[in-house]
Amino acid sequence: MGYKVQWIQKASNARGTRHVTAPRISEFRTLIRNLTFGLVFMVTTILRAETPKNLWMEGTSYPVNGISNPYQLDPDELTQYQKKGMIHAQQYPVEITGILLPEKSITKVLGLPVMRSLFQWLGLSSYEAVKNNPLWFQPDNINPQLDFIGYSRIQRDGVTGFTVSCAMCHASPFFGKVIMGLSNRFPRANHFFIRGQKAARFYNPHWAEKLASQDSKSVEMLNQSAKNLNSVGLKMPLQLGLDTSLAQVALSLNKRENNPWADKSEFYEKYPRSDALEVFPGDSKPAVWWNVKYKNRWLLDGSVVSGNPIITNLLWNEIGRGTDLRVLDQWLVENQKVIQELTTAVYASQPPRIEDFIDEDQISKTQALKGEILYKNLCAKCHGEFEKNWSRPEFQNSAWKIQIQNYAVRYPEKTSVKNVGTDPWRYQMMQSLEKLNDLELSKKYGIRIQTQEGYVPPPLVGIWARYPYMHNNSMPNLCAVLSPSSERPTNYFAGPAENIKTDYDLKCGGYPSADQAPQHWKKDELYYRSQKPGLGKMGHDKKIFIKDGKNLLSAEDRRDLIQFLLTL
Repeated sequence: MGYKVQWIQKASNARGTRHVTAPRISEFRTLIRNLTFGLVFMVTTILRAETPKNLWMEGTSYPVNGISNPYQLDPDELTQYQKKGMIHAQQYPVEITGILLPEKSITKVLGLPVMRSLFQWLGLSSYEAVKNNPLWFQPDNINPQLDFIGYSRIQRDGVTGFTVSCAMCHASPFFGKVIMGLSNRFPRANHFFIRGQKAARFYNPHWAEKLASQDSKSVEMLNQSAKNLNSVGLKMPLQLGLDTSLAQVALSLNKRENNPWADKSEFYEKYPRSDALEVFPGDSKPAVWWNVKYKNRWLLDGSVVSGNPIITNLLWNEIGRGTDLRVLDQWLVENQKVIQELTTAVYASQPPRIEDFIDEDQISKTQALKGEILYKNLCAKCHGEFEKNWSRPEFQNSAWKIQIQNYAVRYPEKTSVKNVGTDPWRYQMMQSLEKLNDLELSKKYGIRIQTQEGYVPPPLVGIWARYPYMHNNSMPNLCAVLSPSSERPTNYFAGPAENIKTDYDLKCGGYPSADQAPQHWKKDELYYRSQKPGLGKMGHDKKIFIKDGKNLLSAEDRRDLIQFLLTL
């Protein structure tokens, strides 16, 4: 916890004193009382921090409705932890991060309009989009001329540096709102680092001095970032909307010496160990936050079988930023409360509800009730059971907007992994990350990776907003998910969620078909091609709704089932 206990010994000048005077008795009592209070506070704090440890041990069972309050905070504390955790997600809290650029110097060279265009291109949302949202908590030092959600300032040695934060991939604009915890559909975090590394190849200290106007601290920040970029291994995603952060972690670790605690070796930076991820795809979409509370295995393939997922992500982030792991170790020790706050924000997050975006009467009660029966027969075993308010006597006279909400979510107590024939490249490439188990920090925090054969059937909470579907975004909508693989669209356009009437197919739950897509979507970078290795649209049909070659779902059944899924 970073606490330091100082023992102060006071020697008496009167050697051989046989009695203690009254003032010294009072002083002694005060000292004992203070030490006792301090000891109780420390023990309480430590026990409290250790309370959720079992949550992240392999095989731990999770309860009905998951775990929204992992540190068992009282309501007021829970709200404060959520608020601060949400701010940490925007203002990257790891101040010792390996790649940090001096804001003043970079803005001077590029200019404010170019900087704004850069961050828009990176997929970041403007703070203008959340100014009227009372549930959105943001850092105090927002610059309305420059700042975007995911743009993060860090003070170091009197210089303001900037980097990107968790919100870059885990906050998304969604039909007029920005949802924290929703996967960003167009993250370019990998592009950000790739461009930076290309620029670093032409970097020299003399140029840095001119760029930073002879400011020695800014020059030092630039020099250190350029050096750390040499220790970062990068890979371009196959498709906009997918992410290669796991490849970045594995390839970056290969650029360090065999002893990851040692100083980075120039030899390994230039001639890293070879890795399958250099050739084969391992892309996946950023995961939504609110599903974490239900699972005891993390990542879309469940390959992280133990360890706090927030500490795991911070460790992997910093490996992918060239950070000295000994420095990170000290930061983790001294910032346990920050980790608790960010962990709480993730576990307590909630999905957007469809009735907050459309008139709830557009969800057919008759069809949704029939879809519920189909769901229980075909889907609940893997994806969990949902008890709806409409099945509870106390809600029978409530408005439909209340009835369609979930009363209870019963996801399996122990998270399973299933191989249902979906594209295998992502889970197979996790073999490259198993070497992370050998890191001292992984051992210290109980983080263990075990390659799986398949993917986790996720809880379907908020499934209506999580399109496109599958780990590789290969299915544009629920109609595709519930169709035989041979009948799924091979290509589609993936556009922004701006107008729910034109950008969302309510009947299919997701993107409209390619021929119905808005004209401004029809760009090459928004065109999904499932023919590419790693982007295949196969699986999730046989032995699920296709048995013995027969499709168990009629067109009417698919319609009813989708109506039910939209309410989750």
